[in-house]
Amino acid sequence: MKIKMGFLFSKHMNENMKQQQEFMLMNARLQMERQLTLQNEMRERQMAMQIAGTREFLKYFGTFFGIATIGLTAGAIKNKKPALFLPVVPLSFVLAYQYDMGYGTLLQRMKGEAENILDTESSKLQLPRGMITFETVEKSRKAQSKFFVEK
Repeated sequence: MKIKMGFLFSKHMNENMKQQQEFMLMNARLQMERQLTLQNEMRERQMAMQIAGTREFLKYFGTFFGIATIGLTAGAIKNKKPALFLPVVPLSFVLAYQYDMGYGTLLQRMKGEAENILDTESSKLQLPRGMITFETVEKSRKAQSKFFVEK
């Protein structure tokens, strides 16, 4: 009788433990999904701020570029020195880049190139000394800690 009761108790404990493990796995998965969603939300907001900042900079730089182009063109014509117009050339490249970043397809092209690098040149992305591990973090922490006492 005792063997049977112990067996039933053990069987019930195993089932309970299995259910608890499944619950913990589901909970860990849910927590990871939430963390990934949060990280993606933060990334999207940071990118939106970067694009908004680029657009705002473009307004100021565009105004500067327009005034500088008019002034340099007028000075080149008035003084009959076409060299005064030369600074407009590099400034136009900066203006075109900022416009492409804020309103054009630069971000999509950058994303495509980044995906290409991930697919074909992943060796360039390796960290020196490889991935950071718990052991390397602990070793560094112990080396820097003033309170750690080795046993």
